[in-house]
This record gives sequence, C-alpha cells and structure tokens, in this order.
Amino acid sequence: MKTTLADFTAAHDSDRPILLTGGAVVTMDPSIPDLDAGDVLLVGPQIIAIGADLRSDPGHGAAAASALVVDTRGAIVGPGFVDTHRHAWEAQLRRSIPDVSDLGEYVMSTLAGVAPNYAPEDMYIGTRLAALTALDSGITTMLDFSHNSRTSAHSDAALNALIDTGIRGVHASMGPHFGEWDRQWPKDMNRLVSDFHGAADGLVTVRLAALATDEIAGPAIAYGPELAAFARDLGVWTSIDAVLGIPSSEAILRWARMGILDPTLTLIHATGLTPEAWTAMGDAGVTVSLAPTSDAQIGLESAVPAVDEALAVGIRPGLSIDVEVALASDMFTQMRTLHAIQRMRATNAAYGTEETRNRITTRDVLDFATLQGAHANALGHVTGSLTPGKEADLLIVRADDINNMPLNDAVGTLVLGSDARNIDTVLVAGNPRKWAGSLVGEDIDALREAVTRSRNAIIGRVAATL
Repeated sequence: MKTTLADFTAAHDSDRPILLTGGAVVTMDPSIPDLDAGDVLLVGPQIIAIGADLRSDPGHGAAAASALVVDTRGAIVGPGFVDTHRHAWEAQLRRSIPDVSDLGEYVMSTLAGVAPNYAPEDMYIGTRLAALTALDSGITTMLDFSHNSRTSAHSDAALNALIDTGIRGVHASMGPHFGEWDRQWPKDMNRLVSDFHGAADGLVTVRLAALATDEIAGPAIAYGPELAAFARDLGVWTSIDAVLGIPSSEAILRWARMGILDPTLTLIHATGLTPEAWTAMGDAGVTVSLAPTSDAQIGLESAVPAVDEALAVGIRPGLSIDVEVALASDMFTQMRTLHAIQRMRATNAAYGTEETRNRITTRDVLDFATLQGAHANALGHVTGSLTPGKEADLLIVRADDINNMPLNDAVGTLVLGSDARNIDTVLVAGNPRKWAGSLVGEDIDALREAVTRSRNAIIGRVAATL
C-alpha cells in the first residue's frame, strides 16, 4: 500500500522516524557515496542516516524498524534545488517580453515602466506564485532578490508570501531603481531582520541586496563602503546584481582595496569581467550566482555564462532563474543550458587543433544547482545535500516515467531527463510541499484568479500613466 499524505504528515509532526527505502539515492555530499538502491532515514525536520539497508544497521536499525516506510523503488531521492537569485515579484508578468533584446529593454520596460505600479498585494501575489512554482519544480530554497521595496508594506508582503508557501526563502532586500518610493531602505532592514530573520522555524532569512555600480539607477543602491558597513553591523550577507563588464570589474578591484570584498558577498552574473577581477574574487572567497539563460538569452555583456572563469579561480558557482518576464522558471533548464554552453565552448575552442579542453559534467551542474547554491545562500550547513544532520530538503523523482525509463544513471537522469512532471514529492525541513505530483494545500483555481486579477490591475495602472 502506498503511504498516504496524512500518514506521512502525522509521522513527521510526531517525530516518528520515516524511512525512504529502495530508491536510487543521490547525496551530492562528496563524503557520502550515491546508492543504486538505498535508504534515507528522517526524524522531524532532519536527515538522520543514509545507507544501503538501515534496518540492518547497528546504529540505526531500531529507529528504521519503528519508522513509517515510504517505498521509493523506481524513483530517485536527491536534494532539493537551490535558486540563488530570482526577482519573484515579477511572476504575474511571466513571458510578457519573451524576446527582450537586451538589458536596457528589460530595465526600461519592467523596472521603469511596470514596477512603480505594484501595490503591496501585488508583491505578495507575485512572490507567492514564484515560490509555489519553485516548489512544484523541485526548488526547495529560493533567494528572492526583492528590488521593488517601495514601502515597508511591500517588503512585508514579499516576506509573508515566502512564509505562507513553506519554501526555504531568502529575502534579499533592495530599494527600487525608478519611480516614487518611501526611501525607507536600507534603514528598514533593521526591522526586517528583527521581525523576519529566522521566521517560520528558521526557514526564512534576510540579507541585503545591491547593484554593482551606479550605471543603472544611481549611487543609492550601488554597493560600496556604506552598504558594506550596514550589512556588517546587521550581521547579514549581501547579494550584488548586475555584476557586468569593465565597470563592475573596476568596482570589484576597488572593493578589494577597501577590504569590502569578502566571503559574505554573492556576485550575480559576473559576465565580461576582467581576469584581474576574477583573481580578486577567488582570493576573497566570494560566492557567485550564474544565471545561464539570462546571460545567454538576454545577452548580458559577453552573453556567455562565466562558469569557466569561476572554476579557474576556485569558485564553484550556484545557479539562478533571474527574471520570469523573459525566462524559464525551473532549475532543469538552467542546468541543461549551462551544461550545453560550456561543453560547446570547450569543444569549439579546441576544434581543428590537438588541444583538449575540460568539459563540465552532469554532476558538476547538479552540484551547482544544489550544494553550491546553498553555500551562496549562506545555508550550506542546513541544506543542499543529503547529509545526516542537515534538514530534509529533498525530492523524490519518478525514474520509471516514460521520459526517464529505464534508469541507467541517476545524476544524468536528474539533469538531462527529468522535469517538474516527474517530481512526485518535495520535502522542506521534512514537511511535504508536493505530494503525489501535486502541491500540498494549495487551491490552484483560487491562485489563478488572484494572479490574473493582479496582472490585470497592474497593466491597467501602467496604461493609465501613458
């Protein structure tokens, strides 16, 4: 008999052990080997043990014997994906500019034209939609680069949306680029950290967000000594967007001289940077968030995701979705895009010569989409791999579906074969957020009505300003 959602939830809530058994196990922990068929033991929010047969294990046999058994034969058990950068508030406007020509068009159409017309309830609906879509496609952690914080109420709405969906959410707060706003940022972050950092039993965290330079929107939201000191005093990390080209390269070297280029920074995109900037980044131990489809499709600087440059200086990057107004919403697309582009570049660079170039593997991109993303989100100690002691943020992916059968290589199947339809179960801190292929506790018809109503209201406000 298949385990029911009610039985699973009751076991989780009572701290009864739960044994996922019989499936292929992909740990993404370098110290714990994958298993062609194995067990993962959970208690409450945590992973307790991983092994080939935990019921016969001297240390965990008693707990495994008393556990609720979940049969995962024919499936892959792996860590949830980690999104290191998404502008979640934009989700009502998905694919509204699918053929956007460049960064400038996106900035003027979305950030200058649409963003000023968002009310707090629109922030809530967009962020909620993005987070639920993330969960549906196996993303258990999402960093929301929330750069439309026009009032405190806008920030609160975005944070409450993360809390209400049950995702592991990182709220990166930044003031808007254009239009009228209360100028409450960044000071309001003192309140946000006090009220929300660690909310929802630790699922929600808060960090600062900024731009690399003042080219797009002026100096107020550009990273520098003042924002660095502010983040340091708050004790939070900083995500820096639009790290692009020569101006950002010069800024990075300037930050290094000032002593404000450090491991608490996540630099986003990082396309078209100079070798000197990359060397400084590697020396400082920063993390990097690549946005493979954004870089290539929108055409950011060189338009080539900077995976080779990152790896050359010892940085293993995380991956991100970026803007759903023009891009796909899922991590499978990011992994496949990066995998294909890097291998194409490596082969093309050596074509017609005796030279060979290193090509990344499916395990590399899965590592970027899980463990390295967790490190970039300052959550590597909590999530990103199946590791005893970490929280149970994991996926059960059907490997016997028509697009995955027969299972020959679990990592290859996760990266190259699977999509959201194959994800049977999503757990966040052991709580089921997707079960038997459907989001748990969500009225999709009501969500659709709210999203459409919000989208129409925003478009109406934009039209009224023309």
